[in-house]
Amino acid sequence: MIPAPFDYVRPGELEDALKILSEREGDAKILSGGYSLLPLMKLRLAQPALLVDLRDITGLDAIVETDDDLRIGAKATHRRIHENETIARYPLLHDVSGGIGDPQVRNWGTIGGSVAHADPASDWPAALLAANARIVCRGQNGERIVEARDFFLDTFTTAIEPTEILTEIRFWRRPRGQGGAYTKLERRVGDFATAGVAAIIRLGDGGSIGFAGIGVTGVSDSPFAATDAEAALAGQRPSDDVFRAAGEAAAGMSRPVSDIRGPVDYKRAMVAELTVRSLRKAVERALAYS
Repeated sequence: MIPAPFDYVRPGELEDALKILSEREGDAKILSGGYSLLPLMKLRLAQPALLVDLRDITGLDAIVETDDDLRIGAKATHRRIHENETIARYPLLHDVSGGIGDPQVRNWGTIGGSVAHADPASDWPAALLAANARIVCRGQNGERIVEARDFFLDTFTTAIEPTEILTEIRFWRRPRGQGGAYTKLERRVGDFATAGVAAIIRLGDGGSIGFAGIGVTGVSDSPFAATDAEAALAGQRPSDDVFRAAGEAAAGMSRPVSDIRGPVDYKRAMVAELTVRSLRKAVERALAYS
């Protein structure tokens, strides 16, 4: 199929893009890398009347670490993130950025496009949920910061207003004793996740778990934070028994459907197993960074 007819503009400044979104509220869609939106348009599952291409807008792809957080511009490509020296100190983000799609997708696809598109099987949302990241949305009246756990509302639905543009994602700066990991199951390399689990563990005094964040993708209407699994980990000393209890809790919160990727019971079992694998790796990395 081919896309339905649409108008196209390529503004040179962010303020111009925001003005266009305000004037065409509800009709316009933002185009960044295009690897999320364009396939849906070809299938006519998305039919925007206007595409606003951000290609010429500069200043939205920086990767900066401050005293408090790590800030990634929305136009930063997966490859740029993966190869950045600072990201090497954030193993969860390094895992995710290196495992998305194929080289062409990683060269052109952007973190902002992936997050704003909110595909229920995409990788970045799981990492944002595990990390309690914050998402910066810009409108004509200024910036609005949305917590990741308030951002993903439903299938392909987020808290971004029709007149806003996602400009930046902020992760808390990695402290000593914290590690993260992302593990996913895919039918073939480069496919969307059949199931994926992002985990962050911060070890406290005595080696017990002081903080746990778990994000799950591919097995529900939208990516979700596995809060029951986080509760099962809080205050515990890391062990396989604790990890498996958390895995069962995460699986219990999933809502998969049977399809060509597998039946419901199989997908839930994979959530449990992937949770264990991500937690093991996250703790290993936390110990190495203590």
